[in-house]
Amino acid sequence: MENANVSQAFVEKQVNMLQSNPGCATAKYNLGVMLMEQGRLDEAKTLFEEAISDGTRMFEAYVNLGYIYFKQGNLEKVEECNRKAVEIEPRYARGYANLGFAYLQMEKTDEAIEVLHKAIELNPRIVQAWCNLANAYLQKGELDRAIETNQKLLEMAPDFSLGHNNLACAYYLKGDMIRAAGHLKRALELGFEAHPDFLKEMEPYLKKIKG
Repeated sequence: MENANVSQAFVEKQVNMLQSNPGCATAKYNLGVMLMEQGRLDEAKTLFEEAISDGTRMFEAYVNLGYIYFKQGNLEKVEECNRKAVEIEPRYARGYANLGFAYLQMEKTDEAIEVLHKAIELNPRIVQAWCNLANAYLQKGELDRAIETNQKLLEMAPDFSLGHNNLACAYYLKGDMIRAAGHLKRALELGFEAHPDFLKEMEPYLKKIKG
């Protein structure tokens, strides 16, 4: 209840700021963040767009717009927003990571690899960037690089279930079924819901390592 009261007080403060200064980009951005956290994406989107409409170089607003466009299934706008964010702030690792994810979903694999490397260079602790980079190499058929990248990811985040599943897929494609089964087993232990077809195909190998 206390957190809800704090949030409501913050919202009211931003609304009051906008009433006294309708052009305040910071208030629009702050209110947009609160609305986005409440799931009111269309209202948040409008506020973020208004916050940057006068040319304000607010890269966080572009990143949040990118998130909303992702939730709405518009990958081209996700790309556009995150590219604008890193143009404004070239050392913003999360923007490059988001851009890499968008490229990966659009099957622009080489572009994804390039910007994901940039994200990791700026911040080696972004787990999702490592994960998407491994997936990009997998998408490109570079299995050894996919395995190596997933292994680095799991050194940093050993309980990241998706990383274990993806490493299982890479080993499976390499024909190393025992290693694949080992990582799949770990992914399942961590609560990952593997694809039913993959799970069925790997069932004999899972039984072997359990035995």
